Amino acid sequence: MDNTTVVYENSGWWLALAIVTAGLAEMKGRRRWIWFVLGLLLGPLATALVVVWARPDSAPLR
Repeated sequence: MDNTTVVYENSGWWLALAIVTAGLAEMKGRRRWIWFVLGLLLGPLATALVVVWARPDSAPLR
C-alpha cells in the first residue's frame, strides 16, 4: 500500500470530523465556518478545543 492510498482512505474521516467540529462550535455560539476550517487543519485537536472551551457569552465562575 502506498502513501497516496492511505491519505485518500483517511480523508473522509478527517472531513467528517471537521463537520462535527463545526456543528459543535455552532451549538456553543461560535462561528461555524472558522471552526470547520480549523477542524480541517487541526482535526481532533480542534474538536477537543470546541468541547473544552466555554461559551463566549458565559460568565466566569467565582
